[in-house]
Amino acid sequence: MNFGSVSINEIITVSFTLFAVIDMLGNIPVLASLRAKMGGEIRSFQATIASGGLMILFLFIGQQFLNILGLDVQSFAVAGSIVIFVIGLEMVLGIEFFKQDGNAKSGTVVPIAFPLIAGSGTLTTIMSLKANYFDVNILIGILINCIVIYLVLKSLKWIEKVLGPNGMMVVRKFFGVILLAIAVKIFGSNFSHLGK
Repeated sequence: MNFGSVSINEIITVSFTLFAVIDMLGNIPVLASLRAKMGGEIRSFQATIASGGLMILFLFIGQQFLNILGLDVQSFAVAGSIVIFVIGLEMVLGIEFFKQDGNAKSGTVVPIAFPLIAGSGTLTTIMSLKANYFDVNILIGILINCIVIYLVLKSLKWIEKVLGPNGMMVVRKFFGVILLAIAVKIFGSNFSHLGK
């Protein structure tokens, strides 16, 4: 890993992208209902370590995983950008494309760490970002998001009360628009490399 490639601009872009995809604020209603099922307590630290570990693992061995499947990062980035675009549309338009499993079993690792926090959308995004940004900046972005994940899980009741339903909706739509723009950028910069 080249620490000489550290870029504040890249870290900010990566951090915001992951923040929007993970959508911790948008997940607060789901997390609140899971907290009630789990006896009123979520193990914040355990969930953060599990989700962060999964994201870091995918950052470093995701490439080898793609090689086994005979895929390149550009192809994955284009596919990922489409997923990110659809997630952004969901957030902006309030339409549900991806159906949630209503029978999710209570648990800190499943379903909170995976698939709620580090789900397929998040892991796909990390691989898509690898095509455009240095690994060290993505790693720092993941660590920043781990801090956010921990803080949100720890102060779940307080955030619910402060934002209220209308505040939650505004936050979701704002980050949805950011996701759409990022998806278009990733698609545009990787589409021309397909088939080469």
